Amino acid sequence: MRLSLLQLPLALLLVSGGAYAQQDSLLAREKAIAAIKLMDGGEPDKSIPLLEEAAKLDPESLDYPYEMAYARYLMKDYGKSVDILRKLTRRDDANDRVYQLLGNSYDMAGQKEKAIETYEKGLKLFPASGNLYLERGVVEVMKEDFNKALAYFEAGIAAAPMYPSNYYWAAKIFGNYTQEEVWGMIYGEIFLNLERNTRRTVEISKMLYLTYKSEIKIAGDSASVSFSKNNVINVSYDPKGGPEALAAQLKNLKMPYGGAVYEPNLAIAVAGEKIINLQTLNNIRSRFLELYQQKFRSMTKVPVVLFDYQQQVKEAGLLEPYNYWILGYGQEQDFTDWRAANGELFNRFLEWVKDHRLAISEETRFYRARY
Repeated sequence: MRLSLLQLPLALLLVSGGAYAQQDSLLAREKAIAAIKLMDGGEPDKSIPLLEEAAKLDPESLDYPYEMAYARYLMKDYGKSVDILRKLTRRDDANDRVYQLLGNSYDMAGQKEKAIETYEKGLKLFPASGNLYLERGVVEVMKEDFNKALAYFEAGIAAAPMYPSNYYWAAKIFGNYTQEEVWGMIYGEIFLNLERNTRRTVEISKMLYLTYKSEIKIAGDSASVSFSKNNVINVSYDPKGGPEALAAQLKNLKMPYGGAVYEPNLAIAVAGEKIINLQTLNNIRSRFLELYQQKFRSMTKVPVVLFDYQQQVKEAGLLEPYNYWILGYGQEQDFTDWRAANGELFNRFLEWVKDHRLAISEETRFYRARY
């Protein structure tokens, strides 16, 4: 997903200069915004004259030659894009997006090694660049070297925890190509909170739902959950014993995070359910959160930021619509029926979540190496 440099706050672009300079900067910005609309509308060739005018009005700005390079990229004139961007890398104000687009241009021109070299150079200069880790990881995905790809995506998550695309790719790999689905479940749900209403969110919502369906097995009064390799947690539910009896079955298990925290907690939460659908997953996830807060949160060095956010949602009285919102694309008709019956509650959640988004700081980052 492209973020234009022109989406930066206008105040950052006008921090210096007199009235005439500011007037020229404003006019240049207006022309560039019009140019970007042309690009987004599939007419990058028509955007170039506007960007050239913008560059003349504000020759010190990096933004306009960058956008010209992007227009050339869209026109598949990768050589010209490379020429522009190589000059920009020599500027003191060159940023990570310059290296990202330069690497992409090399890649599309068939110069794979130059692309990798560019991404790596960019990462040395901008080690907190989530988008450069993303590009480097995608290179490895194309080679089907998923372990190496994960190393880049998870490094990107650690470096830029609010950048969604690395979570997206990490979730896809863990969910579809490994037996360590636990990480895909958490990365995937974090992604859904950071990116809204895109093709990718539909894809990950379905993946989470189908993973629950495939990895929770229920047979009579017994259930098994398997979200981590070689850690299949089998339990038998006795209604007389309740959750405490289930906890007793699990207390001697010594395993890494997936087996020591996530799976035992989920196994207890599943108890008593007979099928897996949106309604029962809402029940399971609600019990999971309660058990996590009571018993499991203290078992990790760093609390899971996603589960702490879920607790905020619960305290607002909105955990049920949140759970349906996260998993709804996995069972769309049931989600539609639930929304029709709970329209006021769901709308209240949608209003609440606008002002209460998941926020991840350096201290609360979630990535596998911390657990």
